Amino acid sequence: MPSYATGRIPPDLVRRGRVLRPADAEGIYAHPRPEFRRLEDAGALHRLASGQYAVVPDDMVGTNWLPDLEAVAIGIATAGGRPDSAALMGISAARIHDAIPRVINIATVAVAHHRRDITLVDRDAEILFVRRNLATLDLQRQHTELATGWVTTIEQTALDLIARPQLGGAPDAAEEAVDALLSRSDLDLLLELAQQQHRRATVERALAARN
Repeated sequence: MPSYATGRIPPDLVRRGRVLRPADAEGIYAHPRPEFRRLEDAGALHRLASGQYAVVPDDMVGTNWLPDLEAVAIGIATAGGRPDSAALMGISAARIHDAIPRVINIATVAVAHHRRDITLVDRDAEILFVRRNLATLDLQRQHTELATGWVTTIEQTALDLIARPQLGGAPDAAEEAVDALLSRSDLDLLLELAQQQHRRATVERALAARN
């Protein structure tokens, strides 16, 4: 096995993603877990959750770098070469669309298959995974500091928050986000999505209440 300077992450490993698990280092390290602990101690890796690490930007090594929760959520959800298996939704998508200005300590991610929710260790926050058929959702690509992935569009996000304002445990923030998103939405598209996803009546009631 090649040797690396203390704190340096092998380029082949970094190319596998900015959020890494010991399993991602198979074939690079004979014993990935102790190597990850060494890299964490050296400041090259930042532990996000059990078995989940973020690659620290070179200019942030030795600082109190803390990636945004939404970047962490999509980074963890797509780690291991699964870029199309998840999408930020609900309050997390609203944060991406600047519809919720304050930090929320819950991230919501739509996933194609069941996954257990994750509690982060670097902050008081949790990632909730919601099983959904991603093919039925209106999505757009989003670049974050840890991964490029999918996020629900403004209209899809408004639809999801109208339908499930309690998801994520921040109903007040969800209501605030709906008002902001509706003002920027293509209402014809919103109603079309609602019809396709069997939520048109729910959306029409929400729109009528705001008129």
